Amino acid sequence: MSRFDPRGKVNRALLAGVSEYDHTASDHPQGVSGQLPAVRHNRTRLEDALRRGGVFGAGEVRALASPAPDDFTRELRRVCHEARGLLLFYFAGHAVTSTSGSELHLQMRTARVLTGNGLPGSVTFSEVLGELAESNAEQVVVILDCCYAGNAAGIWHRFDDPKRKKHKILLLMSVQPNRCILGGDADAATPFTREVAHVLDEGGEVWLSELYSRVKERMAAANYRAEDDDPQRPQALAPPWKQEADVLLAAGPGIVVKRPGPGPAPGGRFPWLRPLLDRVRKTFARSGRTALAALLAVLATGAGGYGILALTGDSGPCAPALELRVLTDPDLEPAVRAFADDYVTSDANTTGEGCRRSGVTVYSAGAAHVVTALGERSDPWQQPREDVNPQRDIGPQPDVWIPATRADVGRVTEAQLERVFARLEPDAEPLAYSPVVLAVPKDLEAGLPPTRRSLTELVSALKEAEPKAEVRRPDPEFSDSALLATVGLYGDGSDVRGAEQQIARAGRPESSAVRLLCTLPEDDAADDRSAVLVPEFLLRSGVGCHSVIRAERTAVYPDDVPGLEPTFVRVRWEGGDLDAQARDDEVDRFRDWLTGEGGRKVLGEHGFRSATGERGLLSGKAAEYGMTPSVPPADSADATQLDRTLERYGNAHGPGRVLYLLDSSGSMAGLWDGTSGGPGILQQTLKGLGRGDEYGVWAVHGLTGRTHTELLDFGTHSRAQAEKALKPGKGGAEVRDAEADPGAALLEALAFLRERGASDERPQLIVYLTDGEDDERLADGRLREVEERARASGVPVVMVTLNSGGCDRDRPGTRVAEAAQGRCLDAGDDLVPALRDEVARTGTGEE
Repeated sequence: MSRFDPRGKVNRALLAGVSEYDHTASDHPQGVSGQLPAVRHNRTRLEDALRRGGVFGAGEVRALASPAPDDFTRELRRVCHEARGLLLFYFAGHAVTSTSGSELHLQMRTARVLTGNGLPGSVTFSEVLGELAESNAEQVVVILDCCYAGNAAGIWHRFDDPKRKKHKILLLMSVQPNRCILGGDADAATPFTREVAHVLDEGGEVWLSELYSRVKERMAAANYRAEDDDPQRPQALAPPWKQEADVLLAAGPGIVVKRPGPGPAPGGRFPWLRPLLDRVRKTFARSGRTALAALLAVLATGAGGYGILALTGDSGPCAPALELRVLTDPDLEPAVRAFADDYVTSDANTTGEGCRRSGVTVYSAGAAHVVTALGERSDPWQQPREDVNPQRDIGPQPDVWIPATRADVGRVTEAQLERVFARLEPDAEPLAYSPVVLAVPKDLEAGLPPTRRSLTELVSALKEAEPKAEVRRPDPEFSDSALLATVGLYGDGSDVRGAEQQIARAGRPESSAVRLLCTLPEDDAADDRSAVLVPEFLLRSGVGCHSVIRAERTAVYPDDVPGLEPTFVRVRWEGGDLDAQARDDEVDRFRDWLTGEGGRKVLGEHGFRSATGERGLLSGKAAEYGMTPSVPPADSADATQLDRTLERYGNAHGPGRVLYLLDSSGSMAGLWDGTSGGPGILQQTLKGLGRGDEYGVWAVHGLTGRTHTELLDFGTHSRAQAEKALKPGKGGAEVRDAEADPGAALLEALAFLRERGASDERPQLIVYLTDGEDDERLADGRLREVEERARASGVPVVMVTLNSGGCDRDRPGTRVAEAAQGRCLDAGDDLVPALRDEVARTGTGEE
């Protein structure tokens, strides 16, 4: 087996640097020991080195700035899923060990230390190892720069791994086991990361074994010290390296970074010299350089030249680059990361001395959550509270916000009524344009017109041409593209429940179009039959799940769905004026580059269109990606329209109403007991209902008078109450010595739910479970009456028959389900999971 060269593969690097903590010992009894400003430089310094190194491509290096545990875990899982070649994981921040030393806890932004070894806000290294071992990457390299980093090797050895997946994971650690390192200062990266980045920047091929050896040598020469004046010695798992276990980390041309070579740390070879040099610097601040040079010559004689570079400033290190924070929509994040990556390394962001002017941290959050935070919660964004903490839930306060539509700015400003700490300054014109399309698999051959039809007309035509076709959409509460699609789906808003029935849904929808397009191919059959509502640009740019083969799709352009118009918005924070001019300069520089040739090039490569005129593609040929060359734009989104649509969506997916009709006639006796009997099947669907949902169970029996009795009254219930009502036997669900009238029961149920849903848009469902023995009473005029009532009610009906053939063409169950836009299930289906999914679409699920 040869050494692992990941060039040309799908690689990922995740750099998690926790420099800011919500709780520190100085202001909180359970806080960590202090902030770590040096870690900010760690992130940017290592990120630059990896991007220049020639192994990781554009968009393959992700930096996490002081993440909360959930954000960290989500990003870790994402890169584990995406990487196919090399996965590099880096952590810098506070870390503590368990009392026995058998576990290493990586402390995220919300970390606290409780009495009794409680460590909320931390992630165990064992958990990280588990995620990395299950990743799709061929090789994994872990770099830890934290206290007790060396303890990670023991955890690796003890890690339970019968399939030997952990053997693809190699470790590089900043210090020996059971040692704590110093936190560094605010002006430079910590020693270990500084030396790692320096070696990566030296040029040529840098293998992990060589990186370890060179960093070890440089740190020994510099005499870096850990706490208690112990030498700080980096560790690796486990030298000497086997050739087949080595990994290429860089193969760049070499970067001359102006910095002093490895010299003694404070308290090293000449501890007396630092205060002297500090006094000299102040004394000669206004002196001529000749006098200063003479003194430096004397100092150099006695000190071997140490500190001269720091005094003259001619060849000192680049000043720390100002970090811009850019918040965007989840669907835009891949594109925004790409143009941020290009900008960071561009001439526009480089000084004449070769130093970087600014770094750019890109992160995303749900569009509705961002609108709420900027509009109503800018105060706790600056001063977080336990109950409201946008820093935890969204991320750091942004300098720049790039929403998917300018209408979001209007939604924010309309909500800013009092205690406003964030002021928005949007550009007059959007950066680009991308329509929201119905992307139809080519194999469906639906023959839909490419444009000039409403979304509801296109969906109806698709389902008429291919009855098995499904339409899928991400979560409108998270993704603006999904919310814009929902504007077209609802039309005038007269039938929101009916509109939502057009969307295929089993459980929680995907958070973004990116996630939807990535997860669909996991089920080939679902991918092949699913038309998806997504931004057009994703059909060209892809979504990062490179190993997944998606069904080829053609874009169809509804004329009533507003398109994406990403807009550059400067965000100014109350009291954030300490570096206001410098920050303004860098934001302006970033904006100028983005709206100029460099930015347009990257946006074109990602499939965006011009924001004006005929909305032509900025680059590329439309036909190659199933697109149309020019698109007449729909009307721009309106803030009030988006808010109203989101409210209607919330109502339609809030607490639901489900009415179960259980055939309890004598013929059901042989289909009653056990998990496959009528009551048992209904019990298994209760997982789809939560405490806020209203539901009830009618036992259907009798031909005259009332055709049912209540097993469970209609309302909210605990799971235990519902299961008790459905338990077969006396006091629960019993078979009656009677026949049933399904038509009468269905008419009563439709009237019952129509009355309750008259004043709101909450989802509703009727489930009728039977053996089909009484279907002769649901025929001719009575069947037509039920069909007409079902169509008018807007309440879906799921007809469940426990015998085969109950859903054959023209059977009563099939006709009622079709009229009610519901579903028919019989013994030939995977009945329980299918019914559970239908109930879950209506209910809010278990709490």
